[in-house]
Amino acid sequence: MKKTTMARAPRGRINRAMLDAMTEEDIMRTSPPELRDLPDDFFKDAVLMPGVDPKEPISIRLDSDVLHWFRSKGARYQTRINAVLRSYVNAMKRKGPR
Repeated sequence: MKKTTMARAPRGRINRAMLDAMTEEDIMRTSPPELRDLPDDFFKDAVLMPGVDPKEPISIRLDSDVLHWFRSKGARYQTRINAVLRSYVNAMKRKGPR
């Protein structure tokens, strides 16, 4: 297995060279448990989101079980909530107006 020694990118940014240098084994070894063994077509409809707008702090009310689930997955749970909402918005935009 090839050892990657390149510097990490700043938080929230991708070090493309390091990512390109990773083997499948590196990816599996460093993936969080909830992202391991995903089906082959999991990212079939994924869209790269280069340079999205800066985040805007808000107050939002969520069902306690929904918030607990996201928090139970670890740090950056707000980022995951945002990713789910962005995915929904993009899907609705692709559908077009009703």
